[in-house]
Amino acid sequence: MKKIKIAIIGAGSTYTPELIEGIINKKDDLPVGSVDLMDIDDRKLEIVGGLAQRMIKAAGLPCETRLTKSLDEALTGADFVLCQIRVGKLPARVLDEKIPLKYDLIGQETNGIGGFFKGMRTIPVLLEIAERIQKLCPDAWLINFTNPAGMVTEALLNHSAVKAIGVCNVPINMIDSVKKRLNLEEAEIDYVGLNHLSWITSIRANGKDYVDEAIRQGINSQAMQNIPARGFTPELIKTVGAIPSSYLEYYYYKDSKLAKLKEAEKCRGEVCIDIEEQLLQIYADSELHVKPELLSKRGGARYSEVALNLVDSIYNDKRNVQVVNILNKGALDFMADDDVVEIPAVIGKNGPEPVKINVDNDHIKELMHLIKSYEKHAVRAAINGDEDEAMLALMINPLVADYNKAYSCFQELKTAHKRYLPQFFKG
Repeated sequence: MKKIKIAIIGAGSTYTPELIEGIINKKDDLPVGSVDLMDIDDRKLEIVGGLAQRMIKAAGLPCETRLTKSLDEALTGADFVLCQIRVGKLPARVLDEKIPLKYDLIGQETNGIGGFFKGMRTIPVLLEIAERIQKLCPDAWLINFTNPAGMVTEALLNHSAVKAIGVCNVPINMIDSVKKRLNLEEAEIDYVGLNHLSWITSIRANGKDYVDEAIRQGINSQAMQNIPARGFTPELIKTVGAIPSSYLEYYYYKDSKLAKLKEAEKCRGEVCIDIEEQLLQIYADSELHVKPELLSKRGGARYSEVALNLVDSIYNDKRNVQVVNILNKGALDFMADDDVVEIPAVIGKNGPEPVKINVDNDHIKELMHLIKSYEKHAVRAAINGDEDEAMLALMINPLVADYNKAYSCFQELKTAHKRYLPQFFKG
């Protein structure tokens, strides 16, 4: 049996032990022969990579584990590429979150103008990685959970030839939490939207759809630990006519979310810097060979399960259903075929096949159209360094919208991130 090679790009991330745990948990299904851990940060690669090597050794996996700063070395011969990069690291995230507050705009890692700038820094780098994949391991699957995952996957699938799938841990947590709250563990769920802009629209079990009952009860899905969620009122859920992802609090409760962000002693990026440093100190212990509990506070719960379930289903042609970010290809009749959407797909050896879903909810259609238009403009801005496209994106994003605020904040963030935005500083 051919051994699998997995390359983890951005392996200095403190999330990497999650992925290693996933590889260990799948040892009976996935014959992983080598894992290449690649990062450009010497300290983090040594510390996190060292823990990864100890975890694999302690689990008794016959698997070679290499640490490298060379992207080409990591990609050569890879069957699966797991990508979790952060261009500019956490200090860049802090700028994304804090500078917008000066303009009364929400600063957040994936939404609004903060998420926009993370996309501007990230998309060109991901397209470069995709180009190297095409050259060095053209048959490999790129599984991307670099945020903003929807926008990044939009760029990869429409501006490169790589076989890419975008993943997120929101769907699996959201779906399982709703099943648990209704005590319907075997229910079939219709989940529809874009990354971090999604809803549950159907909950089928025992020959019945329980979604109306869930809406009447005002049932919320599980909130993610990395955002300060307060939950939706039963009245809002009734108005929407579906169960929203906790990320939709940024759209539905914009003013109160902005106020909370402005009142916070530290932004989320600063909190993550503190947690990351604590984790790195824990990881550096040469006696540690398991994932520490503190990692759950970074908001990455079940990332390994999502990523490795995908690898398992492709490698073993399992043809089970998972929620992923992929080209629409007619699955949602109100979206274009080349729109990247976050929906259920059947996962097998040929990759994802989108599941057709009937959506009878005008609000969902309207908001998806709006945010997809924003993403399309944003991707063009990221690739071409086009400030007009950037402003068109920001003017239609509901978390920005105001031209004067958008322009001034854009200019300040562009200057603050100049090192990572060469496309906007040509000549």
